Amino acid sequence: MVKNFAITGVAGYVAPRHLKAIKETGNRLVAAVDPNDSVGILDSFFKDVRFFTEFERFDRHIEKLRRAGGDQRIDYVSICSPNYLHDAHARFALRVGADAICEKPVVLNPWNIDALQELEKESGNHIYTVLQLRVHPSLIALREKIRSEKSDAKKEICLTYITTRGPWYLVSWKGQSDRSGGLATNIGIHFFDLLIWLFGPVQRSDVHISLPTKTAGFLELPNARVQWYLSIDSNDLPEKVRAQGKPTYRSITIDGAEVEFSEGFTDLHTIIYREVLAGRGFGLEQARPSVELAHQIRDARPTGKTADSHPLVQNIS
Repeated sequence: MVKNFAITGVAGYVAPRHLKAIKETGNRLVAAVDPNDSVGILDSFFKDVRFFTEFERFDRHIEKLRRAGGDQRIDYVSICSPNYLHDAHARFALRVGADAICEKPVVLNPWNIDALQELEKESGNHIYTVLQLRVHPSLIALREKIRSEKSDAKKEICLTYITTRGPWYLVSWKGQSDRSGGLATNIGIHFFDLLIWLFGPVQRSDVHISLPTKTAGFLELPNARVQWYLSIDSNDLPEKVRAQGKPTYRSITIDGAEVEFSEGFTDLHTIIYREVLAGRGFGLEQARPSVELAHQIRDARPTGKTADSHPLVQNIS
């Protein structure tokens, strides 16, 4: 049965992945909203979408569809708006009788999850989030391999994620910690979720540096010790990567061996949507540990470099 979707933040960077997933799962987008009107991308996926630049008018239209009932009402709201609006837009979805499929982070603060869970109970609808690394085939195989091993020794993990951003980043909402959650939330939360999913809940978390363009620290998990480094500074790119003109470097090593998962990213949102539509999506409780960790990192007082610091921190004078 074809489901009706609405989307918030349709002019944003991540929205095309959601548009593609809605289309590839055989469903229909009927309404979209974004204060920016550069949304010609809609025509690449759907031809008859009602578009709004004001949320109030979008809200009124969705409510009208809800009251019309039958095949008019919205079944799902895809949330691609800035991070600080996710909580409000998830509440909106529940209020109009829809489920939500929310981009990361589902919320900025752990207590927001508690409130949303109460609203889920009241409404009977659900909020799902996009934890796409959990459906990456290579990472699923890695998790099964780790779980099958018989060893009490903690694995030594080194996580490096450098994704170059220009000066616009710090001027935009993404550079405002109260709106984006900072680097640990905005670009790191998928990786923190992955680490917790692979190696267990956080036992210890230290933050060594916290700057507008880079942050780094150390995690201890039941089965791993993790040095991590996140950056939007192009100067942090390895020389080999810079020479190739690539703007991004992503690396996870386990006991010195590189984990290869650079391929297979293009269809992960579609897989997430298929799982949600089948009733197997990732909900609020599964998102909670990484939200808690990112919040703790955001509020932590940096210690400076230590013996546990990431190699790139050790190189900082």
